[in-house]
Amino acid sequence: MPILKSPGLDQYYEVDDCSDPWTPAETILLLHGCAESGAVWYGWMPQMARNYRVVRPDMRGFGRSTPMARDFAWSLDVIIDDYLRLTDALGIARFHLVAAKIGGTIARAFAARHPDRVDTLTLIGTPLARRPGAEKIPALIEEFEKFGAQHWAERTMAGRLGDRFPPAGVKWWTDFMGRTAVSTLIGFNRHINYVDVTPELARIRCPTLVVTTEESGLGSVENTRAWQQLIPQSTLLVLAGNSYHVAATHAEECARAVTGFIERSRSARKAA
Repeated sequence: MPILKSPGLDQYYEVDDCSDPWTPAETILLLHGCAESGAVWYGWMPQMARNYRVVRPDMRGFGRSTPMARDFAWSLDVIIDDYLRLTDALGIARFHLVAAKIGGTIARAFAARHPDRVDTLTLIGTPLARRPGAEKIPALIEEFEKFGAQHWAERTMAGRLGDRFPPAGVKWWTDFMGRTAVSTLIGFNRHINYVDVTPELARIRCPTLVVTTEESGLGSVENTRAWQQLIPQSTLLVLAGNSYHVAATHAEECARAVTGFIERSRSARKAA
């Protein structure tokens, strides 16, 4: 089992690479959302791993990585440093950064603070740069403590996956997210879920693709476009539907869009 060990953290990760062995493959780093793991990119792999080296880490606290104590000192830099340490260990100097949900908040800060590492940035079903709702954190923590992660996952799944996802898939996602350590969820929601990354947007210098749906519960198309346009060299793609976990509900469509975006960006860079 591939694990990168560092003080206080065993970070699990997967590397998928089905590219031709005689052709150097560029790397894509995939960042998942809250209460998930790198396993959630399953629908992307048949297409994406054919031509790219794809790295799928489990964020600290989630999946098969070490759970975090409820009083752990979470910060964006702590999480970003985990991913930098992993890519350094794998010998990856530059990569395409793709992130879903709250992973997109982390990714916006990542690309702004480490422009020398990121070739392109893709944000899929990502919260607004200044996400509303921080006043709900105490009630959310109380819910985690009283009822556990499964209750929260079930209560919120309809907005996450929309009204077109198969019932068996809804149950799978509910059970999957419901296995997350409550201690991790408490600290992560208190310090990361509602952090304001608006100041980071103008500092993102790489080509950026933002993907949302017509009726995302994380923000209207207009509100999403408002923060997207603060990122230089950015494009907005709006897909049909009302889910906000677009990377899950539109996996194949997103994978095609992202690989096409990366290829166009590569061609533009070579032509410049």
